[in-house]
Amino acid sequence: MQQRFDLQIIQTNGISLRAAVEGDGPLVIMVHGFPELWYSWRHQIKAVAQAGYRVVALDVRGYGGSDKPHEVEAYDMATLMADVLGVIDAFGEQTAILVGHDWGAPICWNTAALHADRVAAVAGLSVPYRRRGETSAIELWRRIYKDRFFYQLYFQAEGVAEAELEADVRTSLRKFYYSVSGDAPSLNSWLQRPAGGTLLEGLPDPETLPAWLTQEDLDYFVASFEAGGFRGPINRYRNQERDFANLPEMGTRPVAQPSCFIAGSKDLVRHFVPGHDLYGDVAANCADLRFRRIIDGAGHWVQQEAPDEVTAALLEFLASLD
Repeated sequence: MQQRFDLQIIQTNGISLRAAVEGDGPLVIMVHGFPELWYSWRHQIKAVAQAGYRVVALDVRGYGGSDKPHEVEAYDMATLMADVLGVIDAFGEQTAILVGHDWGAPICWNTAALHADRVAAVAGLSVPYRRRGETSAIELWRRIYKDRFFYQLYFQAEGVAEAELEADVRTSLRKFYYSVSGDAPSLNSWLQRPAGGTLLEGLPDPETLPAWLTQEDLDYFVASFEAGGFRGPINRYRNQERDFANLPEMGTRPVAQPSCFIAGSKDLVRHFVPGHDLYGDVAANCADLRFRRIIDGAGHWVQQEAPDEVTAALLEFLASLD
């Protein structure tokens, strides 16, 4: 499938990013999460382009065919926002519509809030726009999960998670993708494990791939992460305290632009804070949330698990814009 897309190299913010580029019209930038690629948007790219937009689906820095700086701080939020702004500039536009999933969602939400003149509208998938708390997100997770295993805490020590995931990339991705999809029987392997241990030992390994992930799809992801490793992607998790300190306005301004939120009903992110539905009030910090679409039965990889529903939601959102 990947050969059907036009892959280009874009110069931005002092680095090179690879992107699938399709169509002509207003610029739509799609930003994936962890551990994914531009390929995660394979079901949406052409449909949105055919609706009259120029779609640019990125490999975020650290991933796929994009540059992979070594330094932890090269993956802080300010830098990732600058990457997106540079892509807008590279296409000669003043503004773009941003669509982000997982870590891509905060990148898009924050760019919209902190660089409002450069973002015409924003769609967030799986991760709602989070108001600034009293502490950084990673400190919150330390408090909530002080007696339990939590993957973001496990990711903080440099080299540990990388060594585990890179030992057998195919098994790592197969277990990771399955265990937070709507096909997994339970989220207990993520949220109810005692402290200690490793990431993969607690995750189920499916006998067969879920229907939304073909062998060809998995092969494409595996080849990319075997070549590029996991350090850059995991470095994003190591910047949460830096972001909190260096971006004091992050999460304090509402998103004023037209926005929408799309997620799966069984998404792990929804349950990160025990006893609280993180999808319950996604409009709280968005001044013009056009709709909130929760897709029944889908898990975290919502645009891959429920491609038709997500594509329809994005087209509905785009049609609502002036």
